[in-house]
Amino acid sequence: MVLKSLAYSLVLILALAGTGVHAAERWEKLPPPEPMPAAEKSGMAPVNGIKMYYAVYGKGAPVLLIHGGLGYADVWGAQVADLAKDHMVIVADSRGHGRSTRNADPYSYDLMSSDYLALLDFLKVDRTALVGWSDGGIIGLDIAMKHPERLTKLFAQAANSKVDGVNPDVMKNKVFSAYIDKSGEVYKKISPTPDQYDAFVEQIGAMWASQPNWSDDDLKKIKTPVAIVLGDHDEAITREHTEYMAKTIPGAKLVILDNASHFAMLQDPEGYNKAVRDFIDN
Repeated sequence: MVLKSLAYSLVLILALAGTGVHAAERWEKLPPPEPMPAAEKSGMAPVNGIKMYYAVYGKGAPVLLIHGGLGYADVWGAQVADLAKDHMVIVADSRGHGRSTRNADPYSYDLMSSDYLALLDFLKVDRTALVGWSDGGIIGLDIAMKHPERLTKLFAQAANSKVDGVNPDVMKNKVFSAYIDKSGEVYKKISPTPDQYDAFVEQIGAMWASQPNWSDDDLKKIKTPVAIVLGDHDEAITREHTEYMAKTIPGAKLVILDNASHFAMLQDPEGYNKAVRDFIDN
């Protein structure tokens, strides 16, 4: 009986090998966010005609974490748990995302940057380090260009400065498609307008069609210490564009995260946290 079971197992292994089935690499997975710790305070901040969900954790030098498009604050669970040990960590849901409301104003990165600056004013935070992922990184770049006095450092992961920095095949990627599906599920559970996901995506999609669109001169205005960061298997942002930004922004540091994709903070939280701390704490 044992020999029969072993023989069956061997046949199964050989069959899987013949079909090309393999164990998924870390960058091919989309783990769920780690649970958020208990917040020091949270609420809805009135900013620019919307109500913006925010939460604050820990004490120390402030760091603002800004999620990517279609995401929400709780994607940062592992980063909040680590950084809150010695930082005041601020997270929020961008307008229309997660628990925050939206209005009829057309989306733009300028407007979303203004939302976060208004949130910092609401929380009486003059300057902060900023860790931004995807749209969050673009918002960080916008603030660094136009309001450098508000930032100490910027860790911009998977951001782009031009629309052509996005991989045109990104929507065919299984991991990215899984993220979009999951985002829709979360939206329906926590949004104040749970039946308006399609309208929300259409509204923000109009921004993505033409923004950002910054010139070399725009990038060269940035004086804030910046890390331009990309997973080595990012599905959405090209390596070429990332390297271009790092070369164009004065003094920018290029950071490549190993064995990680657009969702590096979920796939390798320990490595991601180390990369963040190596930059913002040194």
